[in-house]
Amino acid sequence: MADKSLPYFNSGLPVTERIADLISRMNLDEKIAQLYSVPWEVSISDENENFSPAKAEQYLKHGILHVGRPGLKKSPREAARFTNAVQKYLVEETRLGIPALFHEEALHGLMAQGATSFPQAIALGSTWDPHLVRRVFAVAAREMRARGSNYALTPDLDLVREPRWGRTEESFGEDPYLVSRMGVAAVLGLQSASVNIDNEHIIATVKHFTAHGQPQGGRNGAPVNVSMRELRENFLQPFRAAVVEGGVQSVMASYNEIDSIPSHCNRWLLHDLLRTEWGFAGFVTSDGWGIGQLDTVHHVAANKKEAAKLAIEAGVDSEILCPDSFQFLPQLVKSGQVKESIIDRALERVLRSKFNLGLFENPYTDPDAAEHIVGCPEHRQLALEAAHKSIILLKNTGNLLPLHVDKLKKIVVIGPNAAGLHLGGYSYEPTHSVTVLEGIRQKAGNDIEVLYHEGCHITKQPSDWRLWWQDEIGLVDPAEDDKLLDEAVEIARQADVAILVIGGNEGTCREGWDDNHLGDRDDLNLLGRQNELVLRIFETGTPVVVVLINGRPLTINDIADKVPAIIEAWYPGQEGGAAIADILFGNVNPGGKLSITFPRSVGQLPVYYNHKPSVNRHYLFAITEPLFPFGYGLSYTTFSYNNIRLSASNMHKNESVTVSVDITNTGTLAGDEIVQLYIRDRVSSVTRPVIELKDFRRIYFKAGETQIVQFTITPDKLSFFDVHMQQVVEPGEFDIMIGTSSVNYLKTILTVHA
Repeated sequence: MADKSLPYFNSGLPVTERIADLISRMNLDEKIAQLYSVPWEVSISDENENFSPAKAEQYLKHGILHVGRPGLKKSPREAARFTNAVQKYLVEETRLGIPALFHEEALHGLMAQGATSFPQAIALGSTWDPHLVRRVFAVAAREMRARGSNYALTPDLDLVREPRWGRTEESFGEDPYLVSRMGVAAVLGLQSASVNIDNEHIIATVKHFTAHGQPQGGRNGAPVNVSMRELRENFLQPFRAAVVEGGVQSVMASYNEIDSIPSHCNRWLLHDLLRTEWGFAGFVTSDGWGIGQLDTVHHVAANKKEAAKLAIEAGVDSEILCPDSFQFLPQLVKSGQVKESIIDRALERVLRSKFNLGLFENPYTDPDAAEHIVGCPEHRQLALEAAHKSIILLKNTGNLLPLHVDKLKKIVVIGPNAAGLHLGGYSYEPTHSVTVLEGIRQKAGNDIEVLYHEGCHITKQPSDWRLWWQDEIGLVDPAEDDKLLDEAVEIARQADVAILVIGGNEGTCREGWDDNHLGDRDDLNLLGRQNELVLRIFETGTPVVVVLINGRPLTINDIADKVPAIIEAWYPGQEGGAAIADILFGNVNPGGKLSITFPRSVGQLPVYYNHKPSVNRHYLFAITEPLFPFGYGLSYTTFSYNNIRLSASNMHKNESVTVSVDITNTGTLAGDEIVQLYIRDRVSSVTRPVIELKDFRRIYFKAGETQIVQFTITPDKLSFFDVHMQQVVEPGEFDIMIGTSSVNYLKTILTVHA
């Protein structure tokens, strides 16, 4: 057991002194051990999933930086006991007594048995509610820390500019400002605003650094071909906000390359920009096997030893999942190919996180508390609120929705996504859940008969959250669905309304991490015979409502043209079925807005809203307007925007002005409206987007209520990178737009002077 009187155990000393003292006492093996994880394929558990001291002696004898996903399949109590046992071994049986980090995935809630599963990230982005997002990730942190884990590989701040990419669902959306606000909220929810993290918060990791969300051809990890100006003004903006405003303490390098330099060996990205320019003080981690890919995928290293050298010298401080390449660091140091001072530099950064977490003072957690905290009713209620706010009403011709209970005797629920639980990727089974079919039946009560039919298949495998983990995914022979389609049509004829729950599933939109586990697609059409199912039921004359459960935008042109009511629910989390039923029956008024554009076809891609002016010509025989634009979403009530005005129509480039608008709920129901501020520089020295989101606010309106909504236009909202790559505000005229989406707004003009 380590001597607790040594300076690095003294909590009264500055952290920098404690780190320096600890490093001075470490040998090379102990230093390297603090830069990687327990091997991913190796368990430090026995055959009963209990902690194994014998295996710990083999893998933890020099200490360890972190252990991955210790409680994935364990109950909260079991996970807490396991992490306590690991910490006890490290503290009492290793020479220096350095406690471990335990890393977990928490993309939309902790990914572990029994934890609360919130709506998927793309759905959280559709809430346009940073305060809600902060609360969601605070719950994820609380549940994680209760189980003994303290390091989350989240949030994902990729801008999704390529929806064929299977990881689209993992991002908050396509816009840099929106993703920045959501990202900062997530970081503050996970970490809190303090450098010293209390026992209900954890270390957050922003990923994937950077530009991972626009891979060539939509294929995961493919090159990203963007200019330096595009990189700075779009893809880097959320990461900079997370570092400068959020104080994030960990950054994960991305698999992709930019300008032929893979991120895991990009010194400009990981050192010059991140640390020198932005002042990042935390540590950089690899993505899983990302360092080794410098050899096996990118071929900028001849072997994994060379890859390790390239990565650590570029600024990668730790290797996640396993010591795939960093296992060669001792050889590299002893041979003089890597300076030990570089190891010490990385070591200082990762140790700082352990001191910031207070692990040297108290590395343990309370198993009894974990049992009560994880998946508790309070967290379940927040999951329901998040699902309510994330759901988007895309169409409602003739006010078919909300459904009126007193006018219905028989409802039919049809579709391959109706009866299964859909959580999206990086999920595990929660303590409580509600499918769409269950939610509708519960809401309908005893007075309405609810029939059900699958309608058709999406994949050969059953459609639910477990598909994300399964390697092989196959499509059904279309002929196998003939009988199902005929039966569904006949059942639909009997009902007063047909609710069709369709879309994708966790096997058709996911992280494609290998050729035997694919998730990217070459089109965005509905798979199988889902489109035919909808159209055949529509032709029966029974009113049709389509509910989409999916992880990426879909090209649903025929459905959007014919079906009177469409709801986008994304993956709505464990309480999603209850939330969807609340929306359908009018107990909750939908208020979500799209955080990503819906194209009409893959031929339109890229189709993100803030494009350059030259992208304005129509295709032969087609148009360029998307199916549903960024920022779009309907309500069961209506809102009127009037009287946009500036506090001053002229301003100096270093000043600020306010813009105001009167908004009235002109309907008979209360509801939320997401008010959006956009700006366009009319004439500039370099080309600028036709429109850019610069602020937003989600506001509750009573029926008939009018509110004056104001935004402040500051110089940073008008600035851009000029010809010399300097961030400037150029004098001239700016269009100032406030509206309900990126295509529906009021406009005024602001003149800026030098």
